[in-house]
Amino acid sequence: MEVMRNSTRRRHVKLDPCGESATAGRTRPCFQHLARTKDAKVIPRSTMEQQDSPLSSSSVKASDFVRSHLKTLAPYTPIEPFEVLSTKLGRAPEDIVKLDANENPYGPPPEVLEALGSMKFPNIYPDPECRRLRGMLAEYVGVPMENLLVGCGADELIDLLMRCVLEPGDVIIDTPPTFTMYAFDADVNAAKTVEVPRLEGFRIDIDSVCKAVLEHKAKIVFVTSPNNPDGSVITDEDLKKLLDLPCLVVLDEAYIEFAEAESRSSWVLERENMIVFRTFSKSAGLAGLRVGYGIFPSEMVTYLWRAKQPYNVSAAAEVAACTALENVDYMNTIRDTLVKERGALMAKLESISFLEPFESQSNFILCKVSKGMEAQVVKERLQNDHGVMVRHYNKPLLKGYIRISVGTPQQTETLMTALTAIDDSL
Repeated sequence: MEVMRNSTRRRHVKLDPCGESATAGRTRPCFQHLARTKDAKVIPRSTMEQQDSPLSSSSVKASDFVRSHLKTLAPYTPIEPFEVLSTKLGRAPEDIVKLDANENPYGPPPEVLEALGSMKFPNIYPDPECRRLRGMLAEYVGVPMENLLVGCGADELIDLLMRCVLEPGDVIIDTPPTFTMYAFDADVNAAKTVEVPRLEGFRIDIDSVCKAVLEHKAKIVFVTSPNNPDGSVITDEDLKKLLDLPCLVVLDEAYIEFAEAESRSSWVLERENMIVFRTFSKSAGLAGLRVGYGIFPSEMVTYLWRAKQPYNVSAAAEVAACTALENVDYMNTIRDTLVKERGALMAKLESISFLEPFESQSNFILCKVSKGMEAQVVKERLQNDHGVMVRHYNKPLLKGYIRISVGTPQQTETLMTALTAIDDSL
């Protein structure tokens, strides 16, 4: 908090022509007078100020010092928040059906809000090691606390891993269409991304990935399972093939709670080249508080601790995550509710003539837009006419697709009313 001194009692002082204090007993020289000595050239005061001013014009610009590879970096395109959408659409936030970011429509357990409202010591820096949360995660995930590292969302851990592993010019393997943060963070860290596109049905082309790793001497292979944006899961057989490669294999399980398959978090204890990322953003409903965590081989995690920002997880975020883990039954109930709604949504989307939905093991469904309709047009009509937000894609591998998050039954009803109206207008 800024403090205003002498705000109630002001002392008036007399200034000499140079603006110096003339307080008795405390005189200081007038530098304007010194500039007017007998043999000296008179320098206009304005010129002196211009020469001495730290704000004077300079040919040096701050942008001159930006790393060269960042100057051509394309910015990441995030989803717009409620406040921006409300202004943009002229609708109250509660009148917007937000199905574009795979957020949990039910939010966290009610106890989380109570805990946040009564949290102690918000004026004190948080535990840099998140010991309480890591202890609870060890029990929840089934791995030792020493193998766990918590971040400001899994996104921070992706970047941290790259900063610790990749030299400029090193290669990662990406399997698009998938989560775009891997390629983005590789660009930020001056690494190269070699893309191995997925096969029909969004299956990973394992043989081509193996070939690319050896050919390019890649350091990291990133795999999302369930994959974003289609919700497919990698098989044990394919994952084991990747783990036999001479590189790190990162398995991003942000949506694993919604899948029939179990987490492979415990595999890290047996595989020294495997890392698993998970998050509280989806099933726990804490996307706004940014809490993710990684399961790392014991030898590697030592170096990540050295490079991690000391207070990367706020006290509020840790309180919320710990409280969520104290209410796992609630989270499981919400998960089951969303999985059930996913099945209902899938059946209803199949009735829309211009959509071809894909089976998913996540909390979203990817749909191919057909019958002469364009994905962007569908998105805009849903948004502008009905206040329903979905994600659409323009990138080559996903051009003509939209992704719809699973919401509440009421949100599904609003969505289907809007889609039916579009369908009837064709």
